[in-house]
Amino acid sequence: QVQLVESGGGLVQPGGSLRLSCTASGSIFSINDMGWYRQAPGKERELVATIINGGSTNYADSVKGRFTISRDNAENTVSLQMDSLKPEDTAVYYCNALVTLGGDGSTWHGWGQGAQVTVSS
Repeated sequence: QVQLVESGGGLVQPGGSLRLSCTASGSIFSINDMGWYRQAPGKERELVATIINGGSTNYADSVKGRFTISRDNAENTVSLQMDSLKPEDTAVYYCNALVTLGGDGSTWHGWGQGAQVTVSS
């Protein structure tokens, strides 16, 4: 029905920057909430940032002032600009979306495949 494909990520030194992007495709009528979550080894998945259709954003305290979430509704894309990265930001980052489907108008909630972000010197 809907696929979320992530790009970006990789290895960066502390203090560096990376940008993640996620594009949704499929039977989409509209996309409501989009967001990024992350999961570090041995830890539970946690919220990083979300953005609703109207543009309001929400950030985890640990990333406020360093990460910026944005979306392009025309391209069904959400991005996460990550600046001033720290070793504790190392994790697999997952895109998340709540979608109203075309056709019957039902909703779909799902995840991307994950993108590894490693912050290390």
